[in-house]
Amino acid sequence: MATQRADILAHSRAAEIAGAEQPPWLRRRLEEFMDMRFGCILHWGPYSQWDCCESWPLVPADTWARPDTLACWTGRGRDLARFSRDYRALNRTFNPVAFDPDAWAETLRDAGMRYAALTTKHHDGFCLFDTRATDYRVTHPDCPFHNHPRANIVKEAFEAFRKRGLAVSCYFSKSDWGSPWYWSPDFPVVDRNPNYDTRAEPDRWQRFVAFVHRQVAELMTGYGPIDILWLDGGQVRPPDQDIRMAELAAAARRHQPGLIIADRTVGGPYENFITPEQEIPETPPGVPWESCITLGRSWKYVSDDAFRSARSVIQLLAETSAKGGNLLLGVGPDPWGRIPAEAAARLAEIGRWMRRNGEAIYGARPLAPFQSGAVRFTRKGGAGYAIVLDPVAAAPGGRLRVAGMRPAPGSILTLLGEARPLAWAADDGGFRVELPPAALGAGDALVLKFMRTEDS
Repeated sequence: MATQRADILAHSRAAEIAGAEQPPWLRRRLEEFMDMRFGCILHWGPYSQWDCCESWPLVPADTWARPDTLACWTGRGRDLARFSRDYRALNRTFNPVAFDPDAWAETLRDAGMRYAALTTKHHDGFCLFDTRATDYRVTHPDCPFHNHPRANIVKEAFEAFRKRGLAVSCYFSKSDWGSPWYWSPDFPVVDRNPNYDTRAEPDRWQRFVAFVHRQVAELMTGYGPIDILWLDGGQVRPPDQDIRMAELAAAARRHQPGLIIADRTVGGPYENFITPEQEIPETPPGVPWESCITLGRSWKYVSDDAFRSARSVIQLLAETSAKGGNLLLGVGPDPWGRIPAEAAARLAEIGRWMRRNGEAIYGARPLAPFQSGAVRFTRKGGAGYAIVLDPVAAAPGGRLRVAGMRPAPGSILTLLGEARPLAWAADDGGFRVELPPAALGAGDALVLKFMRTEDS
């Protein structure tokens, strides 16, 4: 039921987005974004040193984020004040001396990813960039990493991404639970919202708005070309949390022409694409979209994480592509700045598959009926593609039957990466094809390409 409700909400917001007035250049930029199909989001910060999730344990109402399975919580006597104090002090031990942005970028590029997002600031307010708006940052003397040559982590990472041909997506939390103008020290904190009445104290709220605008301006002016501004914290919206989004977006785009903005879960003209989290819509939403899904169980690093198999990620990628969306895969670097070895191994496996089969993913668009059993369909130019997710199960003895669609008469059917045509025949409501035994050997998803001949 939760998935169905989320799907309904996504489609409702999609209708609002589709009807919003947009600058004429944005459609082209969004098409370019959707051509990329596969990206990575890296959640990282001082919280990587603990076994809890990022930021959320600080919220009194979010008890789900402080289960008794967490050593960092039970070891502090389940005392939220003590826990919060020690969490806030993690910046004083954050020293990721193994941080190598070039290695990150190469790992992502070799996985077949075309863009990368980094958490410049999560909800807790700690900044991985050299902001002048707060001392709670990686370049402040409180942080032992501050005098490292690569201390300005965001700048180093963004430069490495661009050098490897990756588009840059800039994650930024609009809410800031470290800011005295969001969570005032004068009042008790209850939930993830401001702990005061913003309408009764407009001056305090406007100081927070100015703070947000200043930090976004820093990111848009000091960190090179940025393709996407990925704004999290959807509760920050009118009427009670109005951060003057039109003004913020216009200023950002003056510095970054062609900037795509994802004002997550808000709708309207500044949620240029929707971002379903840890799920894929049941049907194509009809607007640009990107599912953000973790490789492991957590967005951030945990030492005993269990990662999805490369095969399951490839299936997610086929699913999102067949429905017209992108897959943004979440990976959390460890406290020393390394992508965990097991995660890197999964990404390398995905990359090998993408090098052979990426033609059916990059730049592809949905092909109705989108899916049939274990098969997902995409198209590009004059070609159609059938991505067979589990060929061993779907094609017993090498005989595959696909229901619900068929290539045009006279089409040539091949496996991607091979030139030899496959024998196929139309079937009642679909088609049948004989797959070579070698194609089934590894059990990985395989891609059939079908094109009409010139004389057909």
